Amino acid sequence: MSDTPTVTDLADLGALTAAAPAASFSDSQDESAFAPLAPSAPPTPLRAQEIDRQGRAYATGRRKDAVARVWVKPGSGKIIINGRDQQVYFARPTLRLVINQPFVVADRDLQYDVVATVKGGGLSGQAGAVKHGIAQALTRYEPVLRSTVKAAGFLTRDPRVVERKKYGRAKARRSFQFSKR
Repeated sequence: MSDTPTVTDLADLGALTAAAPAASFSDSQDESAFAPLAPSAPPTPLRAQEIDRQGRAYATGRRKDAVARVWVKPGSGKIIINGRDQQVYFARPTLRLVINQPFVVADRDLQYDVVATVKGGGLSGQAGAVKHGIAQALTRYEPVLRSTVKAAGFLTRDPRVVERKKYGRAKARRSFQFSKR
């Protein structure tokens, strides 16, 4: 018989595994394939950082009929929209909360300055467009944050838009008021 030990019990298996590091590798096995991975290796981003000459990341955000052009750069957390401060442009606190969501999710609150120009739509759509643009630009400045921002759903454009009005109808689906006489 060969000198290979046979396992008949779990105790035999334990004795075999304790003796396994002393065994040598055959020619067909590579020792580096069994080497442990480096502990706490930083995750390598799949994408490259996209920054312009001024050190800013640019992205376009869209929501409903609104389109926002957004530039993000490191700073004190100042947000300027169409040349005005966010407190002035978006007077409602809920809209300001929507804009700051990508920074809160990524734990980058008050670390980036934002300059945005928005056209089209109403205030709610414009706030959603700026949020989408900030999330896109943030992932272009720091590609490591992409997974957290994407998991929150901020990189996906919200496809919901107003349904068009149909002929023979008062609105998109509402009929004209019925009159018996």
